[in-house]
Amino acid sequence: MLRVGNYWHMLPEYEQARKSVWMAVNPHTGKRRIDEAFPAEIRKRTRDDQMMIEFRNGSTWQLVGSDNYNALVGAPPIGLTASEWALADPAAWAYLAPILRENGGWCVFITTPRGKNHVHQMLEGLAANDEWFIEVLPVSKTGALTPEQIQAVRAEYRATYGPEIGENLYRQEYECSFDAAVIGAYYAAELQRAIDAGRVGKVPVDPAAQVHTAWDLGVGDATAIWFWQGIGAAVHLVDYYEASGVGLDHYVKTLQERGYNYGRHILPHDVEVRDLSTGRTRFETLGSLGLRGVEIAPKLDVEDGINAARLLIGRCWFDAKQCARGIEALKNYRAKIDDKRRVTLGPLHDWASHGSDAFRYLAVSTHGSAANMPALNYRNRRVA
Repeated sequence: MLRVGNYWHMLPEYEQARKSVWMAVNPHTGKRRIDEAFPAEIRKRTRDDQMMIEFRNGSTWQLVGSDNYNALVGAPPIGLTASEWALADPAAWAYLAPILRENGGWCVFITTPRGKNHVHQMLEGLAANDEWFIEVLPVSKTGALTPEQIQAVRAEYRATYGPEIGENLYRQEYECSFDAAVIGAYYAAELQRAIDAGRVGKVPVDPAAQVHTAWDLGVGDATAIWFWQGIGAAVHLVDYYEASGVGLDHYVKTLQERGYNYGRHILPHDVEVRDLSTGRTRFETLGSLGLRGVEIAPKLDVEDGINAARLLIGRCWFDAKQCARGIEALKNYRAKIDDKRRVTLGPLHDWASHGSDAFRYLAVSTHGSAANMPALNYRNRRVA
């Protein structure tokens, strides 16, 4: 009301924003949350299709999702609230920060911790920056609950979810603990062991060894590519790339620009799906673009692939800088949780799944010594 402009409220996923905020009803009043927050008297119009409210003074408020940040670039918000930021795609901030800076705007990040991910990095990296206000508020500090209530909640969590998971949930949700295990995270323990063992740091490319790649192909989603070398029985993850909204030629060009001495290129089985618009498979398209050494990862059950990835991490070395985005994806790759039945429902498909799926294809295609695995050359592949 005081400064005319566009204001966004961003949740991790667009559909989540619609269900949990736009359509949400206050059970105590029977009214929609947005109607309680923004009375009809101050509105000019409400756009349900865009989850946007335009006010009489010219300002707008809109719900958006971090899972589609590419579509948001170019719009000029002057205020952004990033809700549940620990579950959101951290790349969204890299795209939106310059817009807010140019507009002299502001951003508020509100979240529950989910392990030592991008939120923890922001807290540590910005602690001494006077442009930022940072506050961590565990229930023991706020006084929102009495000591007796806290103990009751803690006991309830432990009784409902079991001692280990219940304690981690309590510490995460009530004490803002970044050290509590992320519930449902597939690779958290393996990655922590890699960090503790010093296998996440500077990993230079060995010029004497070939660089292989493992891909997850997105259709409307991001495409992720891991670059790796087999050094004896070890796997060195030396680079990572991810993009969306571009064609296969972009990724082939990116590989060429990297200038590595390439060997294998592992792609998922859907690379053989025929494109209705061209009549060609993506396997054929990549070959026509000059990509050689293409092979298809074995089609295994997702759970088997996750187990293979867990085992592979035990002999991986990660370049912390070049693979930062990929490492974050692995850290945040987790299962969907059915809170009522307290069971997992398979992997959650979000921004972290692209890099994690590419790593899984690498894992199921790796046997024995990573340096000595045969390559299946595209030119020798018979394509129907």
